[in-house]
Amino acid sequence: MGPHPAVAAIRLAVRRVLHDLLTEHHRAPAAVPHALSHEPPPLVLVACSGGADSMALASALAFEAPKLGVRAGGVTVDHGLQTGSDARAAEVVQRLRELGLDPVDSVAVTVGRTGGPEAAARDARYAALDTAAERHGAAAVLLGHTRDDQAETVLLGLARGSGIRSLSGMAAVSGAGGRYRRPFLGLDRQTARKACMVQSLPVWDDPHNADPAYTRSRLRHEGLPALEKALGKGVVEALARTAQLSRDDADALDSWAGQAEATVRDATGQLECAKLYALPPAVRRRVLRRAAVAAGAPAGSLFARHIEEVDRLITGWRGQGAINLPGKVVARRQGGRLVIRQG
Repeated sequence: MGPHPAVAAIRLAVRRVLHDLLTEHHRAPAAVPHALSHEPPPLVLVACSGGADSMALASALAFEAPKLGVRAGGVTVDHGLQTGSDARAAEVVQRLRELGLDPVDSVAVTVGRTGGPEAAARDARYAALDTAAERHGAAAVLLGHTRDDQAETVLLGLARGSGIRSLSGMAAVSGAGGRYRRPFLGLDRQTARKACMVQSLPVWDDPHNADPAYTRSRLRHEGLPALEKALGKGVVEALARTAQLSRDDADALDSWAGQAEATVRDATGQLECAKLYALPPAVRRRVLRRAAVAAGAPAGSLFARHIEEVDRLITGWRGQGAINLPGKVVARRQGGRLVIRQG
């Protein structure tokens, strides 16, 4: 008799990601002993908070990695935002070791205030995961985001009035060199929780996830249930599907913008306003964003409203002055050219 369907589903999702990693790293077939291979077995880390999603992911990685000749480790991040968080991190480390993962790290971070509590915690967490991955030479870090998380991300982007890139949600592969992998984006949260239950894996429910002070928590416990009540079941699946379609469209537009940028510059490399005006708006705004980032504007601080203001120098020119952008970058129109530079 095979494993419970929930366990089978999470293992299959992880197995597919590990196969992709082995292919990308030009690994020998799994049947070939590592002694005959010139490359050491790659290391894959799982980021684990102790919650159901990440514990399910850790258990699946621990089961699948040895079968494919992959080393499996784990890392938990102590944000220090709750009393006893250090003790809880130690418990997570112990659970990961009991699953057979090695190496296993616990990393304590200091959460700042930039961008709000949720964004600050996320920034601190990813910085810690980056450092752990580099220290151990890991080929990838697996994250336990589910289809439900994806749906919430799409709605948050929609509420901010963001563009199509934001609506595309979380990518299955992201980070420098494709470091971060999200095997569970096609699985719902209940599947992960069920997998933990049938395997008798202890899980920790973060009280912040139920705290209405946090936007994502309100969306999870109030917003999405209200949408499902009004529109019927299937909202989460539809939002996740929207994310994938949006990502495909955004990738195509980004590629178009990359090709178009060379055609709207003069012999000296200056952007020509007339040629920019002729581009479709979605492509033109991407060209402007690329130019602003190249001039030194931090991508994470460059919002749609900034690009809209710069775009008006092209589409609504009335002699207005320079536009100040993040990173002390300034955009101005001069003699039919759009000049974007620092200073």
